[in-house]
Amino acid sequence: MTALQLIHEILPVGWLACNCQVLADAETREAIVVDPGDEVERVQEVLRRHNLKVTFLVNTHAHIDHVGGLARLKELTGALVLMHPEDLWLYQNLAMQAALIGVPVPTPTQVDLRLRVGDIISWGRLAAHVLHTPGHTPGSVSLYLAEPDKRLIAGDTLFAGSIGRTDLWGGSYETILRSLHNELLALDDDTRVYPGHGPQTTIGEERQRNPFLQGL
Repeated sequence: MTALQLIHEILPVGWLACNCQVLADAETREAIVVDPGDEVERVQEVLRRHNLKVTFLVNTHAHIDHVGGLARLKELTGALVLMHPEDLWLYQNLAMQAALIGVPVPTPTQVDLRLRVGDIISWGRLAAHVLHTPGHTPGSVSLYLAEPDKRLIAGDTLFAGSIGRTDLWGGSYETILRSLHNELLALDDDTRVYPGHGPQTTIGEERQRNPFLQGL
């Protein structure tokens, strides 16, 4: 068996440039897709180019820009949809979200599995630990991969130089600070961070320079 190698493709999709992420085992070709917010044809092109089979569609949270392409990609791949139960109400109210920002209402789909604290999502030889990181939304999660190197899929909890907004449905500034302190800042400084929008960073970089993290 070859050494564990990760295929990791990031596609900014939709008008809010949500970072849809494809993570796959380079040997088994099993993959997950995180936050398929839009432009499913682009995601499909990545899957075809690498000859990948999608096992799970994982949602870091249920804001419309992160879930807009979920139903179509589930239809095309047959993959199971994973979401934290505390964000199901947001997903069930896509019309409310669409009305706020003036976009068409996406077609919803079934959520197959409800993510819980301590869950491990496994595909191929890869595994991601589910961290419950509420604050941006009540059901926000982050995914931590220890191998083949330390990576955090942070959703909209942590950005390069900033953190997720907390003024939308169910958001809480105090809660997101607690999530950052208890979960994300507990990770090693060399952990690479892949946010839901914008460029990647590291835990060490954010610990040192992110103004929202000072004093946590």
